[in-house]
Amino acid sequence: MADKSPIVTHVYTADPSAHVFNNNKLYIYPSHDRETPIKDNDSGDQYDMNDYHVFSMDAVGGPVTDHGVVLKAEDVPWVSKQLWAPDAAEKNGKYYLYFPARDKDNIFRIGVAVGDKPEGPFKPEPEAIKGSFSIDPASFVDDDGEAYLYFGGLWGGQLQCYSSNDASAFDASHLGANEPSTGAALNAKVARLTPDMLQFASPVTDVQILDPTTREPIAASDHERRFFEAAWMHKYNGKYYFSYSTGDTHLLAYATGDSPLGPFVYAGTILEPVVGWTTHHSIAEFQGKWWLFYHDATLSGGRNHLRCVKIREIVYDGEGKIKLAEAQPKIEPPPAKLEEV
Repeated sequence: MADKSPIVTHVYTADPSAHVFNNNKLYIYPSHDRETPIKDNDSGDQYDMNDYHVFSMDAVGGPVTDHGVVLKAEDVPWVSKQLWAPDAAEKNGKYYLYFPARDKDNIFRIGVAVGDKPEGPFKPEPEAIKGSFSIDPASFVDDDGEAYLYFGGLWGGQLQCYSSNDASAFDASHLGANEPSTGAALNAKVARLTPDMLQFASPVTDVQILDPTTREPIAASDHERRFFEAAWMHKYNGKYYFSYSTGDTHLLAYATGDSPLGPFVYAGTILEPVVGWTTHHSIAEFQGKWWLFYHDATLSGGRNHLRCVKIREIVYDGEGKIKLAEAQPKIEPPPAKLEEV
C-alpha cells in the first residue's frame, strides 16, 4: 500500500481527475464525500455526495487552493441525488465539467456544465447528455482536437443493467451486484463528443480490453484484470493508455492501444489495493513528471465513504510500461487556501 499524505484534509475528497491547462497550473476535480448515516450496500447509497469543489496547485507538494463549491445538485434540473466522480476538459477557451448523477427515475445519467475558467464556477446544461448512462465520465481531447468521453461502472454504477449500448435499455432486475459471471467482461463505454463538447457525436461503443497472449476479450470471471469502473485515458509517446479500476479486487490496471477507441491490450497493474473499498484515479503530466492521482480512506480511519486524494509519481520503462517511482518523499499536506468565490 502507498503511505502518502492527503493533499487536503479539511474536506473529504475522492475520485480525483487531474488536468494541466494552459496556465501551467494543476487542477484536480474530485468528488466530495460527506458524512451520512446510510449503511454500506452494493448500490453505493452510502456515497451521498451533493456538490463539487475544484482544487489547484502550482507544484506537487506545494500549497493547495480550494476554489470552493463550483456546482451543486440543486443547480441541475434533471438530478435527484448523488453527484459522483466527475472529470473536466478544455476546448476552444471553454471548460467543461462532466458528472454522473441519478435522474428523477433514480437512473444514472451523465451531465455537463460549462465554465469560463478551469476553476469554475460551472453552469449546467438543463438536460443530461442524450444517450448517456452509468457513471465515471472521463474526457480526453486528442492531439487532433477530437474529443471523447469514456464512462461506465458496475454495481452501484448500473452498467450491468444494460444488455446493449442503448441508454433506454435499462433493466432494473440487475441492480446492485447482479452482474454477469460468465463470458466476456462488461466493457467501459466510449463516444466521440460534438465540437461544442455537449453531446455525443457518434454511437456509444465498447472499450475492448484483450488478453496479451490470446488476444481474446478479458473474461468476466477474471476479477484481477477485468474492467469494473473508473475509466481514464492518457497518451504517452504516441500510445493510448486506458486505465481503470478492477473493482472488487481493488487494483488499478491499464491496457494500451493504437487508437483512442481501442481495442486495448492488457498491460499490467499500476497500484495495489489501498485502505478502503473503492479505488479511482487519474494520470497527468505536470512540470516534466508523470503523476498518479488516487484516493484511499486513511483520513477517516478506513471509513469507505469518507476518502482523501493522494498523489504518487509514476515512470515509464523502456517498453512503455508504467511503474511507481521509487524512494518518493512523503508529501505532507499544507494548509488549504480557500479562494473567495
